[in-house]
Amino acid sequence: MNQKPSNAFIGASWVALLTGAVSYNIGLWNAEMLLNEKGYYFAVLMYGLFAAVSLQKAVRDELEGIPVTNIYYGISWFSTAVSILLLVIGLWNADLARSEKGFYGMSFTLSLFAAVAVQKNIRDSQRAKKDVDKNSEESSSQ
Repeated sequence: MNQKPSNAFIGASWVALLTGAVSYNIGLWNAEMLLNEKGYYFAVLMYGLFAAVSLQKAVRDELEGIPVTNIYYGISWFSTAVSILLLVIGLWNADLARSEKGFYGMSFTLSLFAAVAVQKNIRDSQRAKKDVDKNSEESSSQ
């Protein structure tokens, strides 16, 4: 039987995701850079979030014995690495203060980590609910 994550952990994960993503985007909004640069950094964040959640799902599926193709598993890892690399290369070449570069790097990292935690919590909650429903059906049929 799977245990549902605590409400504190679920809340902390959502707060971390919102803090990271909102801070990153507020930083972009206030940044003195061209609109195409802002678009690049926004697209990297969205790509990174999707890649991290996809990777978490692929790893979790494989651990639970759900078939995952090697190509999907590989693309998930590759996409996560590429999104991080795109951010690093963009920041390395950006005409920004080191503190701004660090801010974007930390809020990006926080967002990716939190997206994985939120995805895990959602999946664990659904699994726990499914187990509870299954157990209540079994007990009512007896």
